Amino acid sequence: MASNATMLFLALPILLLLLASSAEAQLSPNFYAKTCPNLQSIVRSSMAQAVAKEPRMAASILRLFFHDRLVTGCDGSVLLDDTPTLTGEKNAFPNKNSARGFEVIDAIKSSVEASCKSTVSCADILALATRDGVVQLGGPTWAVALGRRDATTASQSAANSDLPGPSSTLSTLISKFAAKGLNARDMTALSGAHTIGQTQCQFFRSRIYNDNNINPNFAALRRGSCPQASGGDTNLAPLDVQSPNKFGSEYYQNLMGSRGLLHSDQELFNNGTQDALVRQYRNNKALFFRDFAAAMVKMGGITPLTGSSGEIRLNCRKVNS
Repeated sequence: MASNATMLFLALPILLLLLASSAEAQLSPNFYAKTCPNLQSIVRSSMAQAVAKEPRMAASILRLFFHDRLVTGCDGSVLLDDTPTLTGEKNAFPNKNSARGFEVIDAIKSSVEASCKSTVSCADILALATRDGVVQLGGPTWAVALGRRDATTASQSAANSDLPGPSSTLSTLISKFAAKGLNARDMTALSGAHTIGQTQCQFFRSRIYNDNNINPNFAALRRGSCPQASGGDTNLAPLDVQSPNKFGSEYYQNLMGSRGLLHSDQELFNNGTQDALVRQYRNNKALFFRDFAAAMVKMGGITPLTGSSGEIRLNCRKVNS
């Protein structure tokens, strides 16, 4: 007969799964239907204006969403500024001097607060803004489950350790996403977010000068604005050389032509386990859109704060006093 200690050990994983399911079950697309009925129209309108002014902003908000969800979960921690008593995530290596779009979230939060005071979390605003930015550039839509609350802490160390880097290998990408409950197919679909936006020279310099699996003409093009020795670290280049302001499947075509800008991008098509899926997404945009939307919903459910956990921040940059 199993001992009490053994039975407790076996029951713990089941208990953790039930708790996680319970937290996710509290999220609903209709969470604010009565308390803030204009929420979705406010966010949609605000993102339409932001993207019309600067199309790149859709990608910047999408990146914030990724860098929030893949660290401590869906809690808006990436939005917190540093204070004497709190070290935020904005100065973690993956975010420092590259994460952007905070002012757009601030503006949306102000509009939402004017309509529904102390009701909607920054985490939920970021989730909605991300979806609406993707749609603005021609990407898929999905139902955003709502009801998250905001973190009162952040983790710079987790941001440094948990987020995949631009030089990540395929095995590292798979393992880091798996650690958050996302499988290899989710990872390859979510990597398609690089069909929009730009990145800095410092993140692709090693790729264009040192990698062998790169189209020589593409490498020469990118070297023009990214010197090998020094300087130009913040010079920008489009992640998708074909259509950086259109959400489509061209990203996967780039990979098949060895024109992935980041080393981590090209790892998805480098005689590895994801080659076949990359081909499928290149040839079937509808499949990519379906899988991307499903993976975004899945990522949006990573350990959200619900119920009485966390708080509804009045200012997305700081914890309520």
